[in-house]
Amino acid sequence: MRSISSIFILTLIPIVSFAQIRISDPTRVVERQAENRANRKVDQAVDKGFDSLEEGIGNMFKKKKKEEEVKGEKGETGGKGGREEGGVSERADGEGANEAAVSGKSEKGSLKSYSKFDFIPGDKVVAVEDFSQDAVGDFPAKWNTNSSGEVVTIEGTEGKWLLLGPEGVFYPEFVNALPENFTLEFMLASTSDFSFYSGYLRAIIAEVADPAKNFTHWKSFDGDKKNGIELGLHPKNAGGQQGLAFFNVFGADPAGSLMKNEKSIPAFHVHDHNPVKISIWRQKTRLRLYVDDFKVWDLPRAFNQETKYNFIGFSNAGYHQEADKYFVSNLRIAVGAPDTRSKLITEGKFSTTGILFDVNSANIKPESYGVLKDIATVLTENGTVKVKIIGHTDSDGDEGSNLALSKKRAASVREALSKDFGVDAARLETDGKGEAEPASPNGTSEGKANNRRVEFLKM
Repeated sequence: MRSISSIFILTLIPIVSFAQIRISDPTRVVERQAENRANRKVDQAVDKGFDSLEEGIGNMFKKKKKEEEVKGEKGETGGKGGREEGGVSERADGEGANEAAVSGKSEKGSLKSYSKFDFIPGDKVVAVEDFSQDAVGDFPAKWNTNSSGEVVTIEGTEGKWLLLGPEGVFYPEFVNALPENFTLEFMLASTSDFSFYSGYLRAIIAEVADPAKNFTHWKSFDGDKKNGIELGLHPKNAGGQQGLAFFNVFGADPAGSLMKNEKSIPAFHVHDHNPVKISIWRQKTRLRLYVDDFKVWDLPRAFNQETKYNFIGFSNAGYHQEADKYFVSNLRIAVGAPDTRSKLITEGKFSTTGILFDVNSANIKPESYGVLKDIATVLTENGTVKVKIIGHTDSDGDEGSNLALSKKRAASVREALSKDFGVDAARLETDGKGEAEPASPNGTSEGKANNRRVEFLKM
């Protein structure tokens, strides 16, 4: 486990106290605007408030009217409010946003549709960011940037989003450690009709001298950096029918000749799959990147074990047209290498936060497939083992309702293991504890995420 500074980085053990952003220095703002007059126009538009922004991106996530009518007739729109009036809204959703499915996305696929999705999140959630503590219109208090941005809500989706301003770097200051095994998940959206000529949204994992000191000099992360990788995503390739991804190693290159690679990604096209879930999985030197259920990269030598990675953040190289925007939400960072077999068979107990459910529901989200498959494999290879499946919730809501929900979720897991993975249901018992046995204090988002778990006890 290595300590690090921050930008998209995660808090290890212990989680560092949150710092406030420092972007309100008038001198710095003037200097930045003098450097880039083009950016100033966008900054001024953002400063005028959300109404002017809404006018520029009012067609966000809007599909063609005919397409929506067809889906409406088939009952496929899903979610509250549908997408027909998609745009930015100033309403703030309630609790459960960090587990919420985007409206219209929860029905995009069944559990089986993720049959090639082998992503397994880390054992312990150490950082969750859903912007619930931030007011709409403000830059999030736990982040820093050398550009501009603000917390927004998007009609037809749950929770809050961070709108990324033009040409800059954005990172959370509360993350300061990045081990050799971790997973990073977040939701990514863009405005519809996104220009092919606008820049990629880059997720950067790097070794940086001092991000808090040097970030004001960066534009698209061209400033002070040493070693690291860049994972770039764009919602449109030249043909406009697919998205585009690139992978780039800078500084010390562990793969020798591998410096950059680029490919089309069918999972990220603005009219078909927006927003999308991004999942990044590091296991020592190995890197996997997924867009929804599509595995974009599986590179065995992407990370350099000698590099002290201390920085994860977003970089935006600039928008070709003012209406183009990227949005991120629901960041989740977990640490530790999964070891289901050892924990369940040897230790007799395995607990996971990787089986996800729709809000206030026992419906299992399809991105839980990798975890369920891993558990099913262990049970299949150990055919005499019987387990009790126990559901747990956080403390939000009514205690009695949480207890009932935890029991229903355990039953859903039992059904999925039996129906979708062929595990004999007679080997599986279920129970639920609700909020009665928390694994972590419920006072933080990270604690609540660790308490929303499914436990497997060997009988």
